[in-house]
Amino acid sequence: MFSHYKLAIFAGGVLFGTAGIKLLSSSDAKKAYTHVTAAALRARESVMRTVATVQENAADVLAEAKAINEQRAAAAETVEDAPAENA
Repeated sequence: MFSHYKLAIFAGGVLFGTAGIKLLSSSDAKKAYTHVTAAALRARESVMRTVATVQENAADVLAEAKAINEQRAAAAETVEDAPAENA
């Protein structure tokens, strides 16, 4: 009985696998794969646009931060170069 059980499970797996292959290679399944792939490509484009925008904003922030630091350094040099007053 135990060996019949294993044989039945094996036969069921083969049948399910064969039916699965037929189902996965059908024209309706191919249409579904095409639509899913198209949606994934649209999502990828959207993500890439967002990444590009974030990178541009980060570059702007970095440039502004460098300008601020240059201004502060110039102001600090001006203060250090000023003649010392007697207290």
